[in-house]
Amino acid sequence: MPLENEGNPEGLQLLRESLRKVQLESPDKVARVAGHTFVVMGASGDLARKKIYPTLWALFRDNLIPTGCVIYGYARSKLTIEEIRSKCSKTVMAKAGEEELLEQFWASNHYCAGSYDKQRDFELLGQEMASHEKGPSNRLFYLALPPSVFKPVTTMLKAACMAPSGWTRVIVEKPFGKDSDSSADLSMHLQKLFSEDQLYRIDHYLGKEMVQNLISLRFSNMIFGPTWNRDSIASVTITFKEPFGTQGRGGYFDEFGIIRDVMQNHLLQIFCLAAMEKPVTTSPDDIRNEKVKVLKAVSELSLSDVVLGQYEGNPDHPDEDGRLGYLQDPTVPEGSTCPTFASAVLRINNERWDGVPFILKCGKALNERKAEVRIQYKDVPGDIFKGESVRNELVIRVQPNESVYCKVMTKSPGMSFSLQETELDLTYKSRYRDARLPEAYERLILDVFVGSQMHFVRSDELAEAWRIFTPLLHAIDNEKPQPIKYRYGSRGPAEADEQAVKNNFVYTGRYKWTPPTVTPNKS
Repeated sequence: MPLENEGNPEGLQLLRESLRKVQLESPDKVARVAGHTFVVMGASGDLARKKIYPTLWALFRDNLIPTGCVIYGYARSKLTIEEIRSKCSKTVMAKAGEEELLEQFWASNHYCAGSYDKQRDFELLGQEMASHEKGPSNRLFYLALPPSVFKPVTTMLKAACMAPSGWTRVIVEKPFGKDSDSSADLSMHLQKLFSEDQLYRIDHYLGKEMVQNLISLRFSNMIFGPTWNRDSIASVTITFKEPFGTQGRGGYFDEFGIIRDVMQNHLLQIFCLAAMEKPVTTSPDDIRNEKVKVLKAVSELSLSDVVLGQYEGNPDHPDEDGRLGYLQDPTVPEGSTCPTFASAVLRINNERWDGVPFILKCGKALNERKAEVRIQYKDVPGDIFKGESVRNELVIRVQPNESVYCKVMTKSPGMSFSLQETELDLTYKSRYRDARLPEAYERLILDVFVGSQMHFVRSDELAEAWRIFTPLLHAIDNEKPQPIKYRYGSRGPAEADEQAVKNNFVYTGRYKWTPPTVTPNKS
C-alpha cells in the first residue's frame, strides 16, 4: 500500500508520524512488533455499515491503519464477506485510482458468525483470529451492539478472546446505561473484566474537529483566556438541532428520549470542554480530571430547570415526513409523552462561573441542522453609542460549515458614524479549502490504535454525568409531564426562547451569520 495517495489531506503525514511515535515509544515490547486484529462485533448492523466499515476503509486508504491489520466481522447472521461488502456498497466506496486499494482492504477482512452468549462460539472466533495472526498480535473489539448484550459479550470476550500476547482494547458504544444505577451496574461489570486503560467508551462528538478545537482556542490564545469567566460572559448556549424527525425509528427513540440520546452525552461533553479549568498538561488523564471537576460543581437537574417539547405535524411542510408528528410515527407507542426537544439550564458552583447560566438545547424536527457553542458577552459598560451596540458573541460552529467567528461592532462604512454588527470569521472551508476534515470516528478509532484515551469517557466522568441528569430523567419517566407541542420545521417551543431570555441571553435578530462563498482553487 503506497504511503501517499492522490487527494490525501495535508494533515495525514502528521497523523502517521504520531502513530509511528506511539508505536515506537510503547513500553510494551510485544506491542512494538505485534500485529493487529480489529473485530467489529455486530458487523451486520446499521452502525457497522454506516460508520465502522467506512471508517476502517478511510484509515486503510490513508495508510493510517497499522500495516497488516486483520479485520474481523462477528454477528449472529450467517454471512460472507462478499455479503458484508454488498451491504456496505454505498458507504465504502473508492474514488478514481483507489480501486486496487479497495480490493486490498476487503482482502484483509474476514467474517465469523456466532451467538452473543455462548462461550464455544467465542472460542471459535479466537481460533479464527489466531489462524490469521502471524506471531504476537494486539486485539481491538468494537461493540457495535445494542446495550442489552454488552454484558454477555464482554464476559465471553474476556473468557475466550483476549490477546495471548499483546494488548486487548474494547470500544463500548453509547448508551452507557439509562440512569445512574444502570450505568454503575455496567461500569462495575466492565471493571471486573478489564482495566480502565483497556476500555474506550466512545462518544463520537469528542472526535469532531471543532469540539477538539475548544481546548486549543481556550488555552493557547491570550485574547480569550482573560475574558472566559463570570466577569465578562453573560451566558453560554450549547445547541444541537436536527431538521428531521424519527423517520420510522420512533420505537427505539422512545426508549431513551432526546435527553438521553443527545443532551446527557454529546452536549455535556462540549459543556465540559467549554467550562473546565486549564489542565496541567494535554495528557488524557489531566484533561479528564478537569472535566470531572467541573461536573462535580454542577447541581442535579429537576423539571423546573427544563423545557420539554414534542413535535407535531406541519400541514404546510414541503416534505411528506414534515406533515407527520411524532405520535403519527407507527413505531411510537400511542399517547407517548417522550420529549423530542429539551432545553435545560445548568449552573456551575465555582469561582469562574458563579451566576453564569449554561443553556443546553437539543431537538428533532427543527428548522435547521446545527450544532454550536454560543458564548454571549455582557453589555458594554458606559455605552457611548446610545444603545446602538449589541452584545459580542463568540461562536464555535461544530456542524455544518465548521467555523469560529466572533460577532463584533464596527463603524458603518462611509460618512456615517453609526455602528453595525459584523464578524471576525474563520470558516474552515474558506481558510483551509484543500483540507479534508476526518470523520469523528476516524480520529477516535485511530486514538484506540495508538492508545490515547483523551477523547474517551472515563468511568468517574460518566458517573458524574448521570448524577446530574438522573433525578430529572426519573421525574420525566414517573410523572410523564406533557411536552409542549411545536411544529415540524420550527425553532421549537416558544417557552424555550423565553427560558433563554430569563437566563441572560439576548436575541436581537439584527444580524445572521452566513458562511462565506468558497470558490475552488485553480491549479
